[in-house]
Order: sequence, then structure tokens, then C-alpha cells
Amino acid sequence: MFASLQNWVVLALSVFAFGLEVFALVDCVTRKAGAFAAAGKLTKQIWLIILAVAAALGFIALPSPIGTSFGALSPLGLLAVIAVVAAAVYLTDVRPAVRGYTGRGGGRSGPYGPW
Repeated sequence: MFASLQNWVVLALSVFAFGLEVFALVDCVTRKAGAFAAAGKLTKQIWLIILAVAAALGFIALPSPIGTSFGALSPLGLLAVIAVVAAAVYLTDVRPAVRGYTGRGGGRSGPYGPW
């Protein structure tokens, strides 16, 4: 009974991590390349490579009902954790910095200014 519950928890966490990696990749694709340099971050091409590899590793690391079931203790499981960290770094550090230069994500101030 507990093994089945553990399998479902690992599946849910793996699917969530893969979704996070795909979201980060799609967000990076939609940003302008000049915004990365203006924000002082790595180039868009480098982030696209990092996030594409992260999404691929996240897909490969999905458990058995969906993916390959390598397990968290295998070297691929460690790479899947690193992939989640890469997506989290993009979403928490790079995305907010780049968002300010792309003209997207604004609109929090009213039509007459920020006051």
C-alpha cells in the first residue's frame, strides 16, 4: 500500500517538475534576445540550450507509467534534480530581470501612472 502511494507521489512530483521545465523553456522562447543582454544575464541562446536539456532530462526521468523509471538514486535522477534547479534559477532570477526589458508583464500601474 505504501509503495503504491510512494509511486504516485513520485509521479506527481516528476510531472510537476517536467511542467516547470517546459514552462521555463516556453517562456524563454517568447522573450527577446536583446533583453537578456540588457538585463546582464547569459544570452538567450545559452538559456535555450540549458532549458531544452533540462526539459529533455525531465522527460526522460519521468517514472514508469509515463517515462523510463530510472529512479531518483541513479545518475539520471541526479541530473533531473539539476534540471529542476536550472529551470528554477531561470524562473526566479532571469525571468523577472528580462521581463522588465521586454515590455511584457507590466500594466500594474493605472492608465495615469504608478501613483
